[in-house]
Amino acid sequence: MGRQSQVEQQYFSPKVEYVLILDKLRDEFNKKYAKNVPSPSTGLDNYVVKITLGAGSFGKVQLVMDKETKIYYASKQLSKDQILKTKQVGHLMSEKRVLTAMHFPFTLNLIASFKDFDSLYLILPFCAGGELFTYHRKMRKFSEKQARFYAAQVFLALEYLHHCSLLYRDLKPENICIDRTGYLKVTDFGFAKKVETRTMTLCGTPEYLPPEIIQSKPYGTSVDWWAFGVLIFELVNGNSPFAAHNRDVMVMYNKICEAEYKMPSSFSSSLRHLIDHLLQVDLSKRYGNLIGGNRDIKEHEWFKEIDWIPILNQTIQAPYVPSLVGPDDTSHFDKHTEGKPKPKAKTMRHEEAFADF
Repeated sequence: MGRQSQVEQQYFSPKVEYVLILDKLRDEFNKKYAKNVPSPSTGLDNYVVKITLGAGSFGKVQLVMDKETKIYYASKQLSKDQILKTKQVGHLMSEKRVLTAMHFPFTLNLIASFKDFDSLYLILPFCAGGELFTYHRKMRKFSEKQARFYAAQVFLALEYLHHCSLLYRDLKPENICIDRTGYLKVTDFGFAKKVETRTMTLCGTPEYLPPEIIQSKPYGTSVDWWAFGVLIFELVNGNSPFAAHNRDVMVMYNKICEAEYKMPSSFSSSLRHLIDHLLQVDLSKRYGNLIGGNRDIKEHEWFKEIDWIPILNQTIQAPYVPSLVGPDDTSHFDKHTEGKPKPKAKTMRHEEAFADF
């Protein structure tokens, strides 16, 4: 897959029923998802690498500039060796297909993809505000009003993904970025999976796992709504409902399976009601999984102040807009020591395994 222009801003009209818009976006997603164009073997030849934004077990994320357009992007570089070693080829291929097909205001989309002798590259929009996790830790906790602004965007992202038959399965503040306008982008679709009915794969982040995944039961979109409840709780409280037990994972899992947590007295009654119905062990009682579907969440008392179309069109002033001095400002990211670049392999490694990337 070669370079593509960024998707234009999607404007949503209040005159068009939103479900019809979602249907159109789903059809566009399915059309693109069905196609898979292998990436050019040019690596980052068309980009200037500026600085490392983050590093992990699979590789690193770097700020890069397109030599032709001078536009800045984030390049997610992944080691072929590490992907094969951890048996993550399937997850990676799924992530690329999902990112290629998505087109929604609150999810990242793939700008381009490349490969070279020993690495794979996903070129993504650069969210200059950094991770929601970093900003949240700095603030310690959000007011309910600010948390509601962010939660509304995450809700819309999940609603869109589910409409495309995608389970996200890795919701947490670390996987949500803030763009330069103060709006959010859900990132990291390594665990996203197209599921028409149910699946049983064990994956996710321990504090955000729902009972059904822990207990190895078949599950569907209900897992994302449980995680959504954990996210809202953490944004307002400062810590997740099960954080007190995170030093002993088995104890924490027992607490999760019993939905045993302390509801803060500072929470409003409407927030307590919403959390109580999202962190619901009984799937026949969990919001998002009932006959009312997502409407039980979207039309909940806690969200009554949200005007959904202006949120979608990003015309409401964000409660926090990151301070930036230019398009390449990386001040909202942790500084990383730039090590010496490793010598590139001279022959294409694992060519067969990554032929379709």
